[in-house]
This record gives sequence, C-alpha cells and structure tokens, in this order.
Amino acid sequence: MIKENLVKIEASIQAACVRSGRKREDVTLVVVSKTQSVDTIKEAYDASIRVFGENRVQELIEKYALLPADIRWHMIGHLQTNKVKPLIGKVELIHSLDSLRLADTINKEAGKQNVVVDVLIEVNVASEDSKFGFSLGEVTSFIEKVAKMPHLRVCGLMTIAPFVDNPEENRQVFRALRKLLVDINDKNVDNIAMGVLSMGMTNDYEVAIEEGATIVRIGTAVFGERG
Repeated sequence: MIKENLVKIEASIQAACVRSGRKREDVTLVVVSKTQSVDTIKEAYDASIRVFGENRVQELIEKYALLPADIRWHMIGHLQTNKVKPLIGKVELIHSLDSLRLADTINKEAGKQNVVVDVLIEVNVASEDSKFGFSLGEVTSFIEKVAKMPHLRVCGLMTIAPFVDNPEENRQVFRALRKLLVDINDKNVDNIAMGVLSMGMTNDYEVAIEEGATIVRIGTAVFGERG
C-alpha cells in the first residue's frame, strides 16, 4: 500500500510542477513518519524515500539509531530548548525555529560541536492561536538578530496552514509566505539568502507547490490515517 501511495503522490507532485512551470527536482518530498514503526518506515525507504520528518525529538533519535544511515532526517515539530542537544549532527534541517531563545540554544549547542545547523523560521501566517511561529510582521526583525549567530544558517520559511476541506482556501496563506521570503531576500540582510519554502501537507500540497513550495510534508497520504 505504501509503495502504491507514493506512486500516486509522485504523480500529483509532478502534475503540480507542470501546472506551475517548475522542475520536479525543485520540490523535496518529506515523508512524515511520526508515530510510524521502524518496519513501516522501512517500507517507504524500500520505495526509494530518503527524507523523513519527525515531530518529537525522542522518536527521531530512536529511529535514527535503528534505520539506515543515508536517511536525511528533518525535525518538523515544535522544538523545546531542553531537547536541542541530542539533535545536533543528526538532522539535516530544523523546520520549526519559533523564538529567539530557541535560536540562541541551537547556536550554542552547534558551537560546542563546531557545526552549522540549517533552520527554517516558522511563520504562523494564518494567526491561529493553536499554532506556534512568528506573525508575518515579526519575521524580518527576528532574522536580523539570527543572522549574527555563526552556527545557524537560515535557509527559508515554514508554515502549517489551517486544516481546510477545500485546499484552495490555503492558497493565500502559501502566497503570503512566498511573498515574505522574496521581500526579505530583497532587503539583502547580511548572511541571509533564503530559498526554502516548507509548506503544504497531505490535503493541500498541490496548491502549495503551485505557489512555490520547495518542501512538502506528507504523512497521511503515504501511511494512511493513524489509528
């Protein structure tokens, strides 16, 4: 089932790229593997998936130890400062940078290991109370502070759009995030050149791709509804 689901998702991603005049290689599929067993993840791995996203640090660390070393792990869930240390050196990208305190912590822990950590700034575009992240208006001043941190590299922006029945309702959310990325790049902030837009999930990823997503995070369409 997982392999068949991935074939359908791949076709949908390719179709969305064609509609928006983009290259397929410009969009990375992150398979969201939270709560999935090692054996289930291995099925997706055997179907050529190499990028997986986890929401919880403990779960990511456990799976990191048990699964093949060529998997590229992404931390996509809310990250507490006291959970940063074990992630350093294990994740390709942290999607959920949502406070100056967290940025300081990542910078310090990465400094101890003399590495640079790639991060995305989480933006709460729709201003939902239940979501973490900066408002659209807060991001530029935050980036100017983070740009001075030598062990952080801001690669782009992430948002979790509202859950809607009609994915078209989220088009404006995705469009606003892309506009913000373009506007910030136009300001030429020192040490900041962003190209990554992590947006779009199972029910709206095609619209997100049409609006410029470079990463889509898909779990349910791959593994089915969680029981």
